[in-house]
Amino acid sequence: MRIMYFVTVLCALSLLSGNAYSAEQVEVLKRDGLQNEIPLLDNRFRIDSQIDEITLLFFRKPGTPAVILVRPDGSKYFATNAVRDTNIEWFDELSYDLVTIKKPMPGPWQVIGSILPDSRIVVLGEISLQAEPLPPMLFRGETIKVTGQILNDGEPINANLFRDVVSLNVDFVSTNNDSFANFGAGTQEVAEFKDDGRGFDERPKDGVFTGEFKLVFPEGEWTPELYISTPLLQRRIVQDTIIVHEPPFGFNIALADENIDEHKLTITTDNKIVKPETVIFQGKIYYPNNEEQMFTINAAPGETRELIIKNYDWGRYSVELSVFGTNNNGREFMATLPTYKFEIARPIEAVPEVDPATIVEAEQATPIEPEEEKMATSTIVGLIIGGNILIILLGWLAIRIFVQKKPIKIKLSLPFLNKKKHANQDADDTEKNQVDKNGSKNDKSGEILNLSMSDD
Repeated sequence: MRIMYFVTVLCALSLLSGNAYSAEQVEVLKRDGLQNEIPLLDNRFRIDSQIDEITLLFFRKPGTPAVILVRPDGSKYFATNAVRDTNIEWFDELSYDLVTIKKPMPGPWQVIGSILPDSRIVVLGEISLQAEPLPPMLFRGETIKVTGQILNDGEPINANLFRDVVSLNVDFVSTNNDSFANFGAGTQEVAEFKDDGRGFDERPKDGVFTGEFKLVFPEGEWTPELYISTPLLQRRIVQDTIIVHEPPFGFNIALADENIDEHKLTITTDNKIVKPETVIFQGKIYYPNNEEQMFTINAAPGETRELIIKNYDWGRYSVELSVFGTNNNGREFMATLPTYKFEIARPIEAVPEVDPATIVEAEQATPIEPEEEKMATSTIVGLIIGGNILIILLGWLAIRIFVQKKPIKIKLSLPFLNKKKHANQDADDTEKNQVDKNGSKNDKSGEILNLSMSDD
């Protein structure tokens, strides 16, 4: 028979005489909500033979290796044993080890590792999550407070280190009701809280998670879900469906004109959601000239409030608003409304009308440029272009002659020169043939003569 509601853990207290233990003290852990943890003395503890499954939590220095468990027979359990041994589940995180052992060996066990001095053996029993339900009437921009608590066998877990590694998460899940604007919006991860006394948590290490978050997602029908999640522990609470409304406030701006020197912003409160007489506004006005102005509008009877805004001529104005009050369910609320902005367009300067007769007279009085002046302009442009081309050409010649030391060769291909060249060449060929016939040779100077006689 599997025993799940009775756990016995024995701690060995060493009364040292040399290296021997002279006595042992047995401490019984009953998972009845009265005691679920014991101090870890000399890194030793005992497991009773009646235990069918046990979950242990060891806290160590952050970043140090996972602990090693030594069984009563001297064999060791490492974190890697969980890969091939189905009786062990082991999660070694940055600062703790969470180990579940099925059918553990009875007898004295030992832990080897950088265990923190105030570490305790926590035997996890029936873990449950309790949280206060969220208010049924909410609107977008409202700040909501959430309180949750983790219980072990119906009692708060007293191990401070355990609360350091557990967080309370809040999600809003869309109901996918096509009658609301959040249809198909999926899940909105709203917040994550720790019991560390920081942020909105009221007191550290009190076992109660307290936090606040703003409803910044679209209005519509949502299902709140609160949950805690660890490698071996998951608990979730699904609360009743709620409706998140649009902010119950409307705005209307009356801009300054010739008869009114200041802008007037009128804020209207929806009495179907909040009580108008309890509403207090507070915020800041940002003017186009970068000036800022704080304001407060106190509670008063009536559904409308007026905010006077100085007229600093054209530009953009922004009004940030926070609101405090009581809704129709009697719950006090605090909300941040969307920033209200309006802009005054830059005025267009009026151009005086001009008499058509004046335009005609101006056209007649305007001298017409003579043709010579237009020609002079084109001539100047031509000279400038020609001068630039000449400068470029001269520069190229200078580089070729003085820098590259190359001669300037100009090849001209003219038809009449080619014809004369061919005529001279034909004459030379005729003369050469005549010389060959006479058996004589003569150069240009005529100094060499062929004086040989023929055989005849």
